[in-house]
Amino acid sequence: MIRYINETTQYLQNKGFDNPEIGIILGTGLGKLVEEVEIIKEVSYNHIPNFPTATVEFHKGKLIFGILEGKKVIVMQGRFHLYEGYTMQDVTYPVRVMEKLGIKTLLVSNAAGAVNLKFKKGELMLIEDHINLQGNSPLAIKGVEKLGERFTDMSAPYNKAINSSIQNIAKINKITLHNGVYVSVVGPQLETRAEYKMLKIIGADAVGMSTVPEIIVANHLNLKTAAVSVLTDECDPNNLKPVDINEIIAIAGKAETKLITLFKELIKTL
Repeated sequence: MIRYINETTQYLQNKGFDNPEIGIILGTGLGKLVEEVEIIKEVSYNHIPNFPTATVEFHKGKLIFGILEGKKVIVMQGRFHLYEGYTMQDVTYPVRVMEKLGIKTLLVSNAAGAVNLKFKKGELMLIEDHINLQGNSPLAIKGVEKLGERFTDMSAPYNKAINSSIQNIAKINKITLHNGVYVSVVGPQLETRAEYKMLKIIGADAVGMSTVPEIIVANHLNLKTAAVSVLTDECDPNNLKPVDINEIIAIAGKAETKLITLFKELIKTL
């Protein structure tokens, strides 16, 4: 893996990806932040050596380097999921490459279902902790100690200072921002009523199919991290209706302006 990471990093450096400070992973239906970036270079995933290729139709599949609020950023427009058939190492490979390129901070967004019924669709949730129900770890590989501490501490996986800044930004901009626990499952099927009841019992506020592997690897690499969920549906097991993925994408798009405000204002302070 080290050889692959070095090959990919060298390719991107040759393409002009010059010492980015901040990495950003954009979730399902959340690609418009790219419009705010002064783009210097963009490369399709399928042109990058050793890189996975996004297979979900609403994920763009581009790695973008540019300037946002005066900072050099590298943006993943489209991410990878276990449900596409990738391994944990595939899903998190871009994080390792971004760290090798120079990032110190990783910001992540996702679309998620609200298990906490006090939260409503179209609102945002700042992730303060998570539960990994994906059945594996991106660190469970031979030789992982060559990339970082094998027994990575996860007592505070999300940077408290950055989270505090995001909360203040939300308050100033009158954005409803909940705090909560995100549970990551494999998918791609949505949860049953019984599964939603279980998630509530174990402490979930929101559920999705991403983010946790990337956050684990970011902590493995000693990156500062923060993640925000856009809540796209309400997961009430006693009043469960069929989910329309197009509606989820539409709700994510409407809420995205609030997410963009949070990330842009935060980046000014980093």
